[in-house]
Amino acid sequence: MSIVKTEAGQRVLKDRSVPLTPRQRSVFVLIDGKRSMREVLAASAALGAADEDVERLFELGLIADAAPPPAVAQAAAALAQEEVVSEAPERSPAQRYQDAYPIATQLTAALGLRGFRLNLAVEAAGNYEQLLALSPRIQEAIGAKKFAPLAAALGGR
Repeated sequence: MSIVKTEAGQRVLKDRSVPLTPRQRSVFVLIDGKRSMREVLAASAALGAADEDVERLFELGLIADAAPPPAVAQAAAALAQEEVVSEAPERSPAQRYQDAYPIATQLTAALGLRGFRLNLAVEAAGNYEQLLALSPRIQEAIGAKKFAPLAAALGGR
């Protein structure tokens, strides 16, 4: 999930009207709408930045989740409406991961601050097995109905 500075965040960056710790400010400066939270935290880890610093920026309303790209939203919608055909060839774990990852990141990003740690875990999942292991936590957080497209991508043919 990419994160962006809000309008209030842009203002605070310039006028420093909200006091931030040096770690929070370092993280805040790195947020550009292109990097994921994981990338921002990795880039500021040497300064001691942690999840709590990003969570505080969310709480202050200085940053927000970037809207998912239209292609991801369209792909999720298409998968939700697509019927699984029993005669379709079995997909490889790599293909399932490629299909499921954008859906999982979109779903967990939509949880906002409540799903922050879960979204970081999804972004850290580097293969099908890791993403599959996270799927029960995702389903618990979003509910069975919203989970259906991800379930189809992870297990469907």
